[in-house]
Amino acid sequence: MAVNSSDDPLHTPLYSLHGELKARMVPFAGYSMPVQYEGVKAEHLHTREMAGLFDVSHMGQILVSGEHAAQQLETLVPVDLVDLPINKQTYALLTNDKGGIIDDLMICRWDDSTFFLVVNAACKENDLALLQTKLDGLDVELLEDKALIALQGPKAASVIDSIFPESQALTFMSGCHAEFDSNPVYITRAGYTGEDGFEISLPGSCAEEFCRSLLNNKLVAPVGLGARDTLRLEAGLCLYGHDMNENITPVTANLQWSISKARRIGGTRAGGFIGAKVILEEMDKGSAEKRVGLTVNGRAPVREGAELVDGNGDSIGKVTSGGFGPSIDAPIAMGYVSTPFSKQGTQIHAMVRGKALSVTVCPLPFVPHNYVR
Repeated sequence: MAVNSSDDPLHTPLYSLHGELKARMVPFAGYSMPVQYEGVKAEHLHTREMAGLFDVSHMGQILVSGEHAAQQLETLVPVDLVDLPINKQTYALLTNDKGGIIDDLMICRWDDSTFFLVVNAACKENDLALLQTKLDGLDVELLEDKALIALQGPKAASVIDSIFPESQALTFMSGCHAEFDSNPVYITRAGYTGEDGFEISLPGSCAEEFCRSLLNNKLVAPVGLGARDTLRLEAGLCLYGHDMNENITPVTANLQWSISKARRIGGTRAGGFIGAKVILEEMDKGSAEKRVGLTVNGRAPVREGAELVDGNGDSIGKVTSGGFGPSIDAPIAMGYVSTPFSKQGTQIHAMVRGKALSVTVCPLPFVPHNYVR
């Protein structure tokens, strides 16, 4: 396992290329990662209009395989893996005894007994330990020699078609095996921007060559973590450790849609996952708080940590993600409020440097998703 035992950050296989592209590098989840190249706004808008190239090789890629792998994985995640077709992907949550979220991840079925997982960088060591401890008799392998590249935006499909023609048959949340220069590749049509796009897992040894081939296309530009964050915020997507954590349940996070019908009360395999009692009871009775979108009535941004208050100045919640949305040219935020204040159109206030700024509870996402289904 890649464990950083010193103060020096780890490097992805694209570290040298980032330097060549004049990226501004920052420490992130134990790695040195590009936060921006040309600038956050320019990179954000390029992704919305063309195709943005992201290095997400810091994420954890894990293979779980063996007899009854689907049934065993279902003891850890509230999704239907038994009936998940081959080369289909699903969003899932790892939960604890309190129903809290300990990570969110993507799970793709490669064959009857093999599942490919992509987990968050900061959580991968704990996730790997959990999988190895809880999955009896299964092979659990962290793919340390792999890179993970995301190509996102409305032009992503036309760009990737020239390299992987088989990708054109994919729809949102499906995948396929392919080759790049005789190297094994796995492609999924998914991403973290709200746009159409692809995530490509391939050997780290050929990742730089692959990215150079993409960057040779004038439609493609490199994009850093800064724009990745503004893109996912506009898309209303949660960031682990900010919008969800081990004390926040899927129902509170407004992620109850991620709990498969088969795993809900009355389903064919109801419950059976860690924290099921708490989560299913909240689905039935409701939660005390809810994650909501917030539009800011003005131009001042509202950042993570800002307290949310009602008309009397009483605390009703907190902002968990906030900033400026380049696509809509306005400040936006997400946060948690007491459920009575979660109705769309509710007027509340965010406290910013001692001043109460007017904000409005709004639907998510802020920008429509453009997935190809």
